[in-house]
Amino acid sequence: MPQAELSTRIKVLATVGVMLALLLAALDQTIVGTALPRIVAELNGLDRYTWLITGYLVASTVVVPIAGKLGDLFGRKPFLIVGMIGFVAASALCGVAQDMTQLIIFRILQGLFGGMLFASAFTVLGDIYSPAERARIQGLFGGVFGLSSIIGPVVGGFLTDNLGWRWVFYVNLPVGLLGVLVVAAFLPFVRTKASWRDIDFVGSAALAAGLIPVLVALSVAKDQGWTSAPVLGLLGFGIAMLITFFVIEQRVKEPIVPFKLFKNRAFAVSMVVGFFAALGMFGMIIFVPLETQGVLGVSVTNSGLLLTPMMFGLIVSSVVTGNLIPRIKHYHYLGSIGLAVMMIGMYLMAQTTSATSQSSVTLAIVLVGLGLGVTMPLYINAVQSALPQRYLGVGTSQIQFWRSVGGTVSSAILGSILAQRLPGAIADQLSRVSLPPAFKTAIGGSASNPNALLDPAKIAAAKAKLTPQLAPLFDQAMHAIRNALATTLHDTFLIAVALASIALIASLFMPDIPLRARTPRQQQPSFGEVPASPEAAEPEAAVG
Repeated sequence: MPQAELSTRIKVLATVGVMLALLLAALDQTIVGTALPRIVAELNGLDRYTWLITGYLVASTVVVPIAGKLGDLFGRKPFLIVGMIGFVAASALCGVAQDMTQLIIFRILQGLFGGMLFASAFTVLGDIYSPAERARIQGLFGGVFGLSSIIGPVVGGFLTDNLGWRWVFYVNLPVGLLGVLVVAAFLPFVRTKASWRDIDFVGSAALAAGLIPVLVALSVAKDQGWTSAPVLGLLGFGIAMLITFFVIEQRVKEPIVPFKLFKNRAFAVSMVVGFFAALGMFGMIIFVPLETQGVLGVSVTNSGLLLTPMMFGLIVSSVVTGNLIPRIKHYHYLGSIGLAVMMIGMYLMAQTTSATSQSSVTLAIVLVGLGLGVTMPLYINAVQSALPQRYLGVGTSQIQFWRSVGGTVSSAILGSILAQRLPGAIADQLSRVSLPPAFKTAIGGSASNPNALLDPAKIAAAKAKLTPQLAPLFDQAMHAIRNALATTLHDTFLIAVALASIALIASLFMPDIPLRARTPRQQQPSFGEVPASPEAAEPEAAVG
């Protein structure tokens, strides 16, 4: 068997290489997330704040299911290596970007290669580990997300405050290069008989043509209006292409998304949970730095430190869950408990105001981390055990796909709500402060500009322009803007809680899926290769 033929040393080294690949993609999301407020302040891009996240997620979302299927056909190793090399190159380009448009384009390029990494990393575990081992290792892989989120905000804040935000991209280079070397040297390669003729080119094009306009429409709706012609046109075209994609997938030999898998209750529930849980996860990643820096007025570095307890909780619960899964018969109920804990933390986060203590925010963040950590290894293990081996990559990548879709929708819709409501909230709060004409003339537009909250240097410069008599009014104006941002984020987090409740309800319908081993295909491996595994021995009806 593939697992038995591999020595412990090779397994460990291969796992380290894959963890570096996963760390590369996960670290980028967290390290950049903390620096985003400073980036948009320097490049004057608050109106496109969510595009830096949405562009990345749209690109990776499109690639994930395609790369997952290709990994089943041609093996995971080539896509991990290409993904890391491309990701490193795109990171270097992000570091030299001169304006917001360039940075968004390079982030999209990062997303394309990041999608390859996310599609392949968790699937590799199914190739080289037994089910019980896989559950524990996937718990550790979930911990990699937590570790990246501990390291990322702290390092990102330090680099942004001391060397500049460009270094949050340059830091990817050594991690990526090390990962390429380790994966190339030690990760076994699964030889298959697939050829380029098995690739669903038409389905891949239809999927991209459907997802991109839909997700872009969600992103521009905050500026164009939800009923505007561009938004409705993009949504209409995207939905039509997704329907076309569905029809195409029913007729091809090797579909990118075998829709018959949704007849499997474990698979269907896992997709629903992944989608709606991601709404909460990405809502925290995107908006917690904005809330801590903009509402609480903490520095970028301290903002990153506030996220650290959340990720300690995620690491602990992910590792513990990975070890509990093989020992508990009804382990799927752990997911329901985790989602409930996550929702409590999100609700507490919605109560944050400019007077809230950092300890209260820390408690809310820890609860979110504990809840998320439970879900990460649980549903991947359930899906990998519920589906035949030939769908290992497809099934695993679909979890990542729906999480990515949830994250994209979260940043698009919640970002749109924030952008639409914030100007009115600022105007309302400032109307309660008596600002004389002399103050408005001296300060210009800074008093009503939320960008002013995100850059301490700009705050100090604007205040320095004022006379001693007007300086106290500046503090009042900044306090009003902070209250407006807190009010807007309060509503945003509550909406995320409501959406996450759908994941909680869906988790209650998860069936008991026993962990099971795979039966290998009888095939002689060449040097440095592992023979490919077949689909599980159970009949095709087991999919349904």
